[in-house]
Amino acid sequence: MQILSSLLAVVAAYLIGSLSFAVIVSRLMGLSDPRSYGSGNPGATNVLRSGNKKAAILTLLFDALKGFFPVLAAQQLQAQFGWGETTIGFVGLAAFLGHLWPVFFRFQGGKGVATAIGVLLALVPVMAGATLLVWLAVAYLTRYSSLAAIVAAIFVPFGQLLTFGASPAVLAIAVMSLLLVWRHDGNIRKLLAGTESKIGQKAAPVAPPPAPDVHAHAHAHKTSHTHRHQRKGKH
Repeated sequence: MQILSSLLAVVAAYLIGSLSFAVIVSRLMGLSDPRSYGSGNPGATNVLRSGNKKAAILTLLFDALKGFFPVLAAQQLQAQFGWGETTIGFVGLAAFLGHLWPVFFRFQGGKGVATAIGVLLALVPVMAGATLLVWLAVAYLTRYSSLAAIVAAIFVPFGQLLTFGASPAVLAIAVMSLLLVWRHDGNIRKLLAGTESKIGQKAAPVAPPPAPDVHAHAHAHKTSHTHRHQRKGKH
């Protein structure tokens, strides 16, 4: 019974994490799909490139909450179902994985920064606060959201281990950190090349398809019509 309830909790957390709020909020507010512009990442930073700050804030908030609430709910039910810290850690990891590979959105998810912060906030509030401060400091100094996320991801497992020692939470946090860095591989290449977009930088508008050349079309039609008459004359 305990194993089954643990499995159900993990699956439920994954399904909650699969709610891609960047796409949901954008649709509700009549904005373009965030996967169609900028970095193509369905996350708050890319939604901000649409120029709609409200949509970006809502995306950030809900992406964090979908990491926070599954862990909080599992902690509240922990005694009732006899779950250990390992189950709680896996619930947080499942919510994070849902954001990365959402079953409801063709497994095309974001990078998971906000969701990871939400998971941390429920698992280890002190470490979540420290990690957020690291992110804010790097983001403020460099204006690169991706660099701030990478530095924060590297910081958090070591900070957790040094501060609180080895625990099941450290394993979940370490896996999330590795996945966060891996999901930013494209950003790392852009940072090295100096082409990475900065926070608040609007996405370049998508160029509309070229209008059909009416004159060229008329010329082609006339040429085709002439050729048909020439063939008839030969017959």
